[in-house]
Amino acid sequence: MATITLGIDLSKQLFSVCELDVSGRVMQRRDLRRDAFAAWLAQRPAGSIVAMEACSSAHHWARRCLGHGLQPRLIAAQFVKPFRKSQGAKNDRNDAEAIATAARQGNMRFVPVKTVEQQARLSWHRVREGYKAEALATGNRLRGLLSEFGIVIARSDAALRRALGDDRVRSVLPQSLLPLVDDLQAHWQQLHERVAAYNATIAGHARNDERCRRLQQVTGVGPLTADALVATIGCARDFRNGRQLSAWLGLTPTQHSSGGRQRLGSISCRGDAYLRTLLIQGARSSLQRAKAVGRDKATAEQRWIQSLAMRLPFGKVLVAIASKHARQLWAMLARNENFDPDAWARHPMTQRSKSNHALAA
Repeated sequence: MATITLGIDLSKQLFSVCELDVSGRVMQRRDLRRDAFAAWLAQRPAGSIVAMEACSSAHHWARRCLGHGLQPRLIAAQFVKPFRKSQGAKNDRNDAEAIATAARQGNMRFVPVKTVEQQARLSWHRVREGYKAEALATGNRLRGLLSEFGIVIARSDAALRRALGDDRVRSVLPQSLLPLVDDLQAHWQQLHERVAAYNATIAGHARNDERCRRLQQVTGVGPLTADALVATIGCARDFRNGRQLSAWLGLTPTQHSSGGRQRLGSISCRGDAYLRTLLIQGARSSLQRAKAVGRDKATAEQRWIQSLAMRLPFGKVLVAIASKHARQLWAMLARNENFDPDAWARHPMTQRSKSNHALAA
């Protein structure tokens, strides 16, 4: 009997495997060390489905499966949990069986396999975010030390830099503390230099990618956002439409609907938090630019933003703009198109509304 689905519970050294047959019955279970698992995977029949949770090293093993002629399926962890038979007994073998069972569902959503280039480009973003957090922590540590001696500094890098270079501030501090402050200051400045260097590298990646250059035609989308989006979702065809991408980014409201009554809550904040943050920060730029333009000279999108700003709170306006940008970026990537500010006028819903108005007239 041919093996149809292999559920793999990944780890650093010990891998738990569950093999299901055509009917979904468990054929066998295995616990393999890393080297033995790699050799065993190469011996599987071509075309077998290999299901794994989308976790650390999952994309690496998925590419190995593709090299052996297998069909990798990466599943988000929250979609696997309901298929574990015993919610109170979580172990590697139960997880492997739940992964294999989840992969057999016809309506299951799978995570696209990233290429080596995509993961390498995303690594620059991840390390940059780590340096940003470390620089913020180091700056706060400096402020905390100085406040112990009565020196209170405003919450900005420029204010901290001025205070550290002020001889009057240094004269207030004990001589034994000055070497410590100098060491922290040097570390703080080095972190900012690293972040600036990474910004330049990421901008270079975006400059050399034609897709990133296209995405930057949208107001509020810079090299950082464009490069992160391309490195994360690639051609975007894994999403059926722009709304799916917006929902995956956590920019759509949660629902608690029942009995035909629609109840919408706050935005879900699920999915990629990094991309969501970049899009919302870009939405701030779009909002500021729309407010600075007169209504007679504003584009259709800027007039829409202006009307939103008049009737909605600031946070909701930003989320609405970010969601709109996500849909526009999906269309540009999935269809290989440049940004068209008048594309909304050709949408079927817009044409239907015009025809209805004409009939009513």
